This record gives sequence, C-alpha cells and structure tokens, in this order.
Amino acid sequence: MMHRRDFLAGTALGLLPFTLAAKAKADKPTNFVLILTDDQGYADIGCFGAKGFETPNLDRLARQGMRFTNFHTSQAVCSASRASLLTGCYPNRVGIRGALMPSAKIGLNPEEKTIAELLKTRGYATGIFGKWHLGHHPEFLPLRQGFGEYLGLPYSNDMWPVGYDGKRLAGNPNPKPAGAVNYPPLPLIDGDTKIAEIWTLEDQATLTTRYTERAVQFIEKNKDRPFFLYLPQSMPHVPLAVSSKFKGRSRQGLYGDVIMEIDWSVGQIMAALRRNGLEEKTLVIFMSDNGPWLNFGNHAGSAGPLREGKMTSWEGGKRVPCIMRWPGVVPAKSVCRELAANLDILPTIATIAGSPLPEKKIDGVNILSLLKQEPGAKPRDHIVFYYMQGGDYDQLQAVYDGRWKLHFSHEFISYQGVQRGRDGFPGPYAHRKTGLALFDLKKDIGETRDVKDQHPEIVARLSALAEQARGDLGDKDRPGKGMRAPGRVS
Repeated sequence: MMHRRDFLAGTALGLLPFTLAAKAKADKPTNFVLILTDDQGYADIGCFGAKGFETPNLDRLARQGMRFTNFHTSQAVCSASRASLLTGCYPNRVGIRGALMPSAKIGLNPEEKTIAELLKTRGYATGIFGKWHLGHHPEFLPLRQGFGEYLGLPYSNDMWPVGYDGKRLAGNPNPKPAGAVNYPPLPLIDGDTKIAEIWTLEDQATLTTRYTERAVQFIEKNKDRPFFLYLPQSMPHVPLAVSSKFKGRSRQGLYGDVIMEIDWSVGQIMAALRRNGLEEKTLVIFMSDNGPWLNFGNHAGSAGPLREGKMTSWEGGKRVPCIMRWPGVVPAKSVCRELAANLDILPTIATIAGSPLPEKKIDGVNILSLLKQEPGAKPRDHIVFYYMQGGDYDQLQAVYDGRWKLHFSHEFISYQGVQRGRDGFPGPYAHRKTGLALFDLKKDIGETRDVKDQHPEIVARLSALAEQARGDLGDKDRPGKGMRAPGRVS
C-alpha cells in the first residue's frame, strides 16, 4: 500500500502520472504494427542520411521513438530473412535458404510457430498485407501460419514472365524473356484465392496503395480488440513502380519516388492509429529485410558508409535501418547502438503480449530492455551470418559481437569495381574471395582494415562462437544437430 507521504512525494516529483499511465497501459493489450520493406538500404531514410528525397513520416516516427543503428538481418536475402523475422530462428534452423522460387516445393513448415500464431492464442486479430515469400503452395500460405487475413504476392515482384525489350523494362507480357527464368504469371492473392494477375508496371504501381488501404481497413475493423498488423511492402524491390501520387516527386528519380510512397504509407497507418485512439497502445516497428541490390544502379538504394549490399555478409547486406515507436515505454528521440536483430522481434513481442515462447528452440532474444533504455542492457552478445555457398547447407561466413566482426574464408558477389545498371537493367556482379579477416566496426564501419594480427585473442573468441554455431546450425556440406526440416508439398 502507498502511504500518504509517499503519495505526495510521488506527486511532487511527477512520478505518479507515469505510474498510473504504466498501469493503464498494462491493463490494455498492446497492438503491434510491423512494417517491412524489401531491399531498402541502410541510408534510405532521411534520419539515416538519405539524399534526394524526403521521408517526413519515418523521420517523425524516429523522433517519437527509437532509431536503431546496429540492427541486423540474419541473412541478406528475401525468404531467409522473413523466416527469421516471423519465427525468431536462424533461417537454416527452419530449413529456409535464400529466396524461394515459384518452382519451389518447400515452404515454412506449419509446425514452426510464427509471431501471428503466438498472438492468435492471446486473442489477437492478425493480418498480413504485402509480400509473403515463405512458400506459395496453399499449405504454406499465411492463413495456415497464424494470419486471419492476407492480401498480397506470394513471392518477389520480379518473379514474373516479363523481360526487357532491348531498351527498357518492358512491363508487358513476355512468356519467354531472353536470359530469364520462365516464370508463371504473378498472382495477387486474397486469403487463399488468386484475385488478379500482375502483368504490367502499371499493375505493379498499385501495390503499395493496395496494401496500405487494406492495412487501414484492418485497423478500423479491429480497433476494439488487440491486433497484429504485418505490412511487408513489395517495394523497393525491382522492378520499381510508383503510383501517380508520387511519380516524378523526388530529386533522385524513380527510386526516391518509391521510397516517398512507402513513407506516405507509414503516414496513413499512423493516421489510422491516431484517428482510432490507438497511437499510445501500439508498438510500431519499421525495418528493411536486407540491404540494397546495388547492381541495379539508379533503381537501387544506398548502404551509405557500409560495404557491399544484398546477398553478402558484409555490413551493407546485413545492417538495415530500424525504427521503433511505443509511447510511454520507448523514449522519444532515442538512439540504440547496441546489437539487435530481426531474430529478436518474436521473443520481444511475445514477452510484451504475455505469450509463452515456442516449445522448439529459437535464436532470438528479448530486447525490451533496449527499448526501455535500461542501464547496461545488452541482451544479444553476438550474431552469426550464413549465406548460400553451394552444397546442401548454408555456409557460416561471419560472426559479430556488436563491435568486432570476424569473416571466415568465403567467396562472395561484389558490387565494387563494376558498371552498375540503369533504369531497371541490372549490371554484372564481380566475384571475389575473402580470407580470414577481423574488423573493428566501432572504428571501421566500412570493413576496410583487417586487424586480425593485432587481436589474436578476439579471433580465438569469435572463432569459438562460430564453432558452436556450426555444431548446432551446420556449415557448408555439414548438417547441424539443431536444424529442422522445411515444409514440403505433400
């Protein structure tokens, strides 16, 4: 019981309103909005250093919440990254490698527990509006993975039978484009039903608005119950397309236009929350699935000072922009420089919602202490980075402890020293190899100076962590004891 003098002291210090506000928040379930972009670079938001376009809604989100500058995706490619985000597991633990093609016979195993499934048991409404890319067969689609509503594409927007006409991206039906995979028509799915096919760039230009409008409807419909809204935009993955609302608006060209429309979408979501009195009850998370696809040149984003981009284990592929807003818990105008990852979203949301974690082993950690800026908080002490490198298993390429990053010998595609593409055409990749190399990212964020000879003790410590990971998660041509099978078409 609070004594009278404690009550008065609390009032005098201004502590009582916070206590009552915290209690009121505790009495009402928290809503969750998770917005994911596709191939957006680390430096593609105003507050992260963007040039040539403005992102006022995202910048406002950062001012009202927390900007993460050391936030990572588990693997720098679409399906693998999304598997980690929704399950809290390294992608090779759940058997999802790289980017699933329309010919794939596997998907996220329905026996894995997603964020949506955990929240559904707590009475949450769950909806996804956008790109799925965790299996396009009916048994793997969102309605089988804990989501109550779904509108979107089952995989990436470039997996369509449209090629180049010699001058530009055609945006017209081309069943057998030269040098391209013979993809089937790109379906737009509502629930479990294909409602349309995406055949032109004009069709693609409707996607950001379609997803946003359905997301707003979902908020309106569920304003009186807790909800989890997952909004994985198809953009700015190539081919780029933008609605007439933003076409020609940015100084950077089409890529900037596309990011400005995504920023508009964020503004629409925040307006819907505000209109329904939900802003104070909702944790909003914004991030990218991986870094920029740099060989598309002016149709790609920027990794800023980071090395390389998508499909690499260098920082430009793995480190992504992330913003979180939650009034009353996350301090406004705050910056988190501690290590965190997309793996950590599931256990953090589960903790907030009071949901037990999955029974099967996961790899994420609860980062609520970072959101609260608790002194000395460091919930994650390292992360390992895998990528496809032949064989039957992903290759362990690097381990990072928040400051020191150790690369192991591996081959990688490179965007450096090659002519990049323009206007929708990709440029070539270079193919390079690194040996064992240690980088101090506190002093060398661009991973340019190998300091392994000066710090053998750090090399030994990180190598030991890597060997533990190999035993659990495997390595090239070496299974790990903790690996689980993906779902397979029956």
